Amino acid sequence: MEEPFFMDAVITPHRSMSSKGFIILIGVLTAINAVSAAFFVMIGAGPIPIFLGLDLLAVIVAFTVSSRAARRHERIRVTASEVRVIQASPRGEETVWVSPTAFTRVALVGDAGDADFLRLRLSDRELRVARDLSRPERLAFAKALDRAIWRARSGRVQLAE
Repeated sequence: MEEPFFMDAVITPHRSMSSKGFIILIGVLTAINAVSAAFFVMIGAGPIPIFLGLDLLAVIVAFTVSSRAARRHERIRVTASEVRVIQASPRGEETVWVSPTAFTRVALVGDAGDADFLRLRLSDRELRVARDLSRPERLAFAKALDRAIWRARSGRVQLAE
């Protein structure tokens, strides 16, 4: 029988542009660059369209790299016996960190309550988690994670509200 989860969270980077939005953006930029290139060719500035093409290529490369980075995610699970973190890279490689719940500590690293880094600690080992969250989200997540670990240690299962 599988243990109940006190927390099962998946953290992914925020991306505000969908694939459809990317296609629309590139279409609009291509149209603008084509009109600009035609104008520059008409006035005798032949090399300018080359730079407009390089500009468009740079935008495409930047968005492609960004969308690949969006495939990164981490899953944090807390049960009564263990805290398990699975961090997946954009290439699909996974790093798994497992520690006993009873000895795992949540640590916020930063100045004056700022949550610059959130780490799970076990003796001399530590793992940075929730990198893709903003500072306020990281602080709220740290409190929720600490609460889940506390509930897991005490064996208190909280029913869904």
